[in-house]
Amino acid sequence: MKSIPTHRFFLACLASSALMMGLHDGHDHAPAVQEAETDQAKTEFVATPWEVGDHTWTAIPDWGQADDFTIGNTHGTVLVVPDGRVLFNTDHGQGVLVYDPDGTLQKKIAVDFPGIHGMQMVIEEGKPMLYGAHLPGKQAVKMDLDGNAIWTIGIPTESGKYDDNPGAYNPTAIAVAPDGRIYVADGYGRNWIHMYGPDRSYIKSFGGPGRKDGTFQTCHGLGMDTSGKEPMLVVCDRENRRLQRFNLDGEFVDVPVKGLKRPCAIAFWTMPDGKQIAAVAELQGRVTILDSDWKVMGHVGSNQNPNQQARNGVGKSDWVAGVTTAPHGVGFDADGNLYVQDWNAHGRVHKFIRTSGEQASP
Repeated sequence: MKSIPTHRFFLACLASSALMMGLHDGHDHAPAVQEAETDQAKTEFVATPWEVGDHTWTAIPDWGQADDFTIGNTHGTVLVVPDGRVLFNTDHGQGVLVYDPDGTLQKKIAVDFPGIHGMQMVIEEGKPMLYGAHLPGKQAVKMDLDGNAIWTIGIPTESGKYDDNPGAYNPTAIAVAPDGRIYVADGYGRNWIHMYGPDRSYIKSFGGPGRKDGTFQTCHGLGMDTSGKEPMLVVCDRENRRLQRFNLDGEFVDVPVKGLKRPCAIAFWTMPDGKQIAAVAELQGRVTILDSDWKVMGHVGSNQNPNQQARNGVGKSDWVAGVTTAPHGVGFDADGNLYVQDWNAHGRVHKFIRTSGEQASP
């Protein structure tokens, strides 16, 4: 069933009976799309919430879908900067798109770097900076929030991993440690993670292809977990269907989560009580929510149709509000609202408002 954009209607009904519909904690129930009547007697649709533990996330139907703008192929990740603006990548010349929280396109940045795949935001001297893995350019790039490049790092020839074919390097993700060290994942290439110093000097490479602990089958996404005593680099080892953790020296620590559905990206949110939860975008049609002990709490946006899972060409007429098809990027805002980017030829980003616990802002 095709959902109709209903932002205003949705917000008016957010606290209505839709929030009371039956979903069991931690279970994979695809939300129904409910029909309702507005005061103008128009038929609209509201997505049923996803309940995960003590949290509830409810989708705004067709967030960011303007009739006069074509997003293009969404293939990257989602970031929310401190002022609440939402940034996500496309595979086209428009670069990185910047949206207001209500789903209004504000501007395009980084148009000189189309096809940035993975991004991380880092606060440096009080200013947010963007780090990106520029897949077509085979490079990493640091930018300001206007998309102006500060520096780039090219093919890591110092590693010796590409002596036979420099073109085999295809970076998909980037992470920056609190001490300034930079990690770039060759997720679509030879499955090495390359480490650089804060001055961009090459340090080492670790990982490589394989099934054993510490090796990868598509090290697709990176995350920097700073919640513990020591920061950890988290790797979305997509085709091994697991997360792996490494210390900042690139030494294997553990596999905290197995049995995922092709994990692509991870994002963290610190709750009001100080504990951290994580969201993992899984290409096969769902987002998994993990607690501070890396235990699975439940899922958001689960798609029960195998013909839509991990499919790039699912058309708008087949979209269902709050149901993902191929989650590729994920991000939290400060209130715990969740943004999920589908890998989709037509361009799709979901906004799930957190409506439980301390009330989040829409």
